[in-house]
Amino acid sequence: MDSLLTVKNLNVSFNTYAGEVKAVRGVSFDLGVKEALAMVGESGCGKTVTSKAVMRLLSRSGGIIKEGSQIQFMGQDILGLSTRELNRIRGSKMSMIFQDSMTSLNPTMTIGNQIMENIFTHEKTTRQKARERAIELLKLVEIPNPETRLKNYPHQLSGGMRQRVMIAIALALNPSLLIADEPTTALDVTIQAQLMDLLRSLKERFSMSVILVTHDLGVVADFADKVQVMYAGTIVERGTVDEIFDSPRHPYTWALLSSIPGRAQESKSKLYSLQGTPPDLLLPLQQCPFAPRCQYCMPICKKAIPKENFLTDTHGVACWLQHPMAPKVTPPAGIGGYDHE
Repeated sequence: MDSLLTVKNLNVSFNTYAGEVKAVRGVSFDLGVKEALAMVGESGCGKTVTSKAVMRLLSRSGGIIKEGSQIQFMGQDILGLSTRELNRIRGSKMSMIFQDSMTSLNPTMTIGNQIMENIFTHEKTTRQKARERAIELLKLVEIPNPETRLKNYPHQLSGGMRQRVMIAIALALNPSLLIADEPTTALDVTIQAQLMDLLRSLKERFSMSVILVTHDLGVVADFADKVQVMYAGTIVERGTVDEIFDSPRHPYTWALLSSIPGRAQESKSKLYSLQGTPPDLLLPLQQCPFAPRCQYCMPICKKAIPKENFLTDTHGVACWLQHPMAPKVTPPAGIGGYDHE
């Protein structure tokens, strides 16, 4: 599969009053054309920072992409582009759906004007044609009465409707890459399912590549082609969706799978809750970042960071349990062979 996006050795830091927070540490991955990648992990693991770094949207929040990082998109060096060159790509070739639609949409502008604003930014067109395109986009994301909704303000729409408007804005110019940052957060389960079905159908219709950022592995099961599990700013496991769900190898991935409500309901067991907290990213990592929370922790885990070991061409795991001298550990009951169809 041809590569649309290539990220190599991405390091992102935030300078705070307490010191340098190393939010992303040496992340590398590829995204193919028409491929869907899910970035999964707890809040603060670096998945949103990674996705925003791809679009270079970190400057206002104080994020610094460190020297030696590489981001290639459609053959272009994203880190070497000027602001003017970036603005030609953002919103046209690559777009992003942000987590909180209420704060991402302008409360003083109508829905129609916000959709048309993106069109006017990148194309020379008349207001009538832009309005027609806005109506077409609202129909595309299945918003009823689009002619009427164009005149609404964000506060007049439900959370699910606002998120659909965000999708419409992102798709206005048929981007090659769509980044969806927690698109179903704070929505009820029924609306979540509808939005994921919508994203899936739009991905196929427009032949887009998609990066889905989420903390919920259950959401990505029927959406992603491949998954990368992040923890403390690093990728601890990556693979195809079948490899991650059928044969996960990292204890953190086991914990995330065990936390899916559907599994507990099927087995009639208590929902699993991972104890402890992630490491302080102000401090240097001198051990496996998951070691303090891992029930399989060995002495070596507290002395050195494990390197990523590839079990197949696509399935990589950064865990000392994969070392030939490590004891054989089986995943918890019900993990592996998980029915995600």
